[in-house]
Amino acid sequence: MNITIPDFSVARILIVGDVMLDRYWHGDTSRISPEAPVPVVKVRDIEERPGGAGNVALNIAALDAEAALFAITGDDREAGVLSDILGETGVKCYFQQSSNIPTVTKLRVISQHQQLIRLDFEQEFHAEESQQLLDLFTTRVADYDAVILSDYGKGTLNDVTKLIDAAKAVNVPVFVDPKRNDFSCYRGATMITPNFKEFQAVVGECHNEQDIMDKAQDLLCAHNIDALLITRGAKGMTLCCRDEPVKHFSTHMQEVFDVTGAGDTVIATLTVAVAAGMNLVDAVRLSNIAAGIAISKLGSVSVNLTELRRALTVNHLNNIMDEEQLRLAIADARGKGEKIVMTNGCFDILHAGHVHYLEQAKKLGHRLIVAVNDDTSVKRLKGVSRPINDVSKRMEVLAGLNAVDWVVSFTEDTPERLINELLPDVLVKGGDWKPEEIVGNEAVLQHGGEVRSLSFVDGCSTTAMIDRIKETE
Repeated sequence: MNITIPDFSVARILIVGDVMLDRYWHGDTSRISPEAPVPVVKVRDIEERPGGAGNVALNIAALDAEAALFAITGDDREAGVLSDILGETGVKCYFQQSSNIPTVTKLRVISQHQQLIRLDFEQEFHAEESQQLLDLFTTRVADYDAVILSDYGKGTLNDVTKLIDAAKAVNVPVFVDPKRNDFSCYRGATMITPNFKEFQAVVGECHNEQDIMDKAQDLLCAHNIDALLITRGAKGMTLCCRDEPVKHFSTHMQEVFDVTGAGDTVIATLTVAVAAGMNLVDAVRLSNIAAGIAISKLGSVSVNLTELRRALTVNHLNNIMDEEQLRLAIADARGKGEKIVMTNGCFDILHAGHVHYLEQAKKLGHRLIVAVNDDTSVKRLKGVSRPINDVSKRMEVLAGLNAVDWVVSFTEDTPERLINELLPDVLVKGGDWKPEEIVGNEAVLQHGGEVRSLSFVDGCSTTAMIDRIKETE
């Protein structure tokens, strides 16, 4: 997967939608109330988080993009709490406050990691509040690169069609996270991102992949929507663009802890990536990776740019990369000021000498690349009886070492071409090589790098080990 993350800080995103305060009361329970058959919870911790559109804004701020949030709230303490929490992360809040309604608040009482009850505090919004929000949106939307409409069905987006029309009138793309059973109100949107359950609630039950594709195309054409991204849990994501072949993206889930807020992470990452100049397919790929990170955490927790970069560099078959992936990883590491060390070899049977040598090499920088001869080149160098282990097994063992960050194979007898292309900051070789004899030294030195020779541990040799095994047999 060759994805280069652009400069997200240039992206200006306007979020409009239902903001809410998620409040958690945590405590222990050890007895049943004498007043009713309910547990008594002794509250010891109170936690407050922005939910709904507020969580989308947090995700955008975590990606270093500019986030502004338009929402309807009450004129109360809860609105102030939301404004304070979001403001601390850099989100600019433009709340249309009303004394006639409370800020939407969800109170959850939790004991022993289980939710005992949820209490919702909310009230239907009035038409004049929606109109004031629309007026503010119309005057400010042209200042942004993209709009996210976060629809939780609470009333902020009562005029959603007018909001879309106002954004499209000034050529600002609109991304919608829908929660309604009728998508006609999202007519003209750039993209909508329903989960599979939400999609089927609109188009009816889908019995196979072809059914999904056909109904998706019908939906897009019926409502003049450019694209549809269906999030499908363990089945990944499906991207449908009008009059184009459907694209499927496998899931990047690891261990699932909590799916709460994953949809917010998807639409935030997708929109920021597109606004920063990334093509739509790569933006979906990136949002898919972000979703995998999000569900590995507990609660509605945003995914930051550092986590995304790390995922791009480490989620390739346990650090085993092709040359394109490696170039991406190096560029990202150098963007963070990291020093790149590179070495090479056959590594046919890994022994203590190799481990010691690689640990010493890693200490010369931040990232260690190990380039490995493929099977054909090993045969040319060592004879037809070698290698003992094929290249995939050799690379897998190397990737499992703590000192090794990235492993890549090459087909030539020497890695000179690869070294000349990657230009590591430090080029290392083990054994009795003199620096001037190490392949690739000239290119590295000309670009300001250094070339080092490190000694192996005495008595350790792959050839000697093979000979001893033969003697034993």
